[in-house]
Amino acid sequence: MSLFKQISKNIQQIIINNPKTKNKLIWLNICDAGKEEVKYLRKKYDFKLVHLQASLAKTIAQRAAVEQCDDYLFIILHFPIFNNNNIVSAEIEFFISHELLITIHNNNIPALNDFFNTCKKESDTTLVYKHESSVVLLYEILEKLLLNCYHLLDENSIAINKSEETIFTREQKKAVSQILSLRHSIINLRKIIQNHKSIIEKLIQMKSSIVPAKQIKEYYNKLVDHTKNIWEILENQKETVEALNNTNESLLNDKISNIMKTLTIFSVIMFPLTFFAGLFGMNVASGMPFVNTVNGFWLIVSIMTVGALLMLLFFEKKKWL
Repeated sequence: MSLFKQISKNIQQIIINNPKTKNKLIWLNICDAGKEEVKYLRKKYDFKLVHLQASLAKTIAQRAAVEQCDDYLFIILHFPIFNNNNIVSAEIEFFISHELLITIHNNNIPALNDFFNTCKKESDTTLVYKHESSVVLLYEILEKLLLNCYHLLDENSIAINKSEETIFTREQKKAVSQILSLRHSIINLRKIIQNHKSIIEKLIQMKSSIVPAKQIKEYYNKLVDHTKNIWEILENQKETVEALNNTNESLLNDKISNIMKTLTIFSVIMFPLTFFAGLFGMNVASGMPFVNTVNGFWLIVSIMTVGALLMLLFFEKKKWL
């Protein structure tokens, strides 16, 4: 059973209360935190001002962080989301204490909102309903967010397959654009995910009066496994994209080489013909061959044509064509 309360426009509260236990857990979900939300937290809880100011900041923190205070734990984590067909970083601040968990974000993380709605309507289907521990709730939130990363990785895999098809259908210019987009996505994902493993390993040391330390370690080790799997998939995708890029560059260079070869052969053939035409175009009164000959023009054209054909045969023999 869970009790939902809309405290203000940007603050929602769920109280998870399992009748079989004596405990209860409060989850405060705060979207687009402003001065009013910070004022509410300062009045109700004894959080450090520097942590509240970090939640109020409109700019995204440059790195993930975890800080143990006397009565609570403060965490900053980043997770990838789609924004205008690009993968960008979304930030969540967590305040965790006994029987309390607060999430502060910009309302741009669908996986977090979906899980909040699940806890609001069907809390008895969640693991946290069994334990009513903020440590377990944090585990479930992080698991949902990490599982959502696999969806983004699948999108990358689909895009890689499309790029491969584009490359081998000889659409090199289109493939260049696709590969650049893939590189951008993979770089962003790596930047966002790279600190998760170390942060989660620190969280394994958390203590709870409700959940045994061994059980906490078991739960959070699953999160570490997720981060390892995600990183390995990203490494494989990075190597695949680099291989596709090298293949595309080779095909593009081959295409350019063929164009340059064709233009060079054309220039080599035209140069002597231009010289020959210029030579017969000299304004000389006498002594110039074919000037006074019947059909002299066609004789000159024939000579030039035969010369061009001989050069083509020579290039063919040398296998330059």
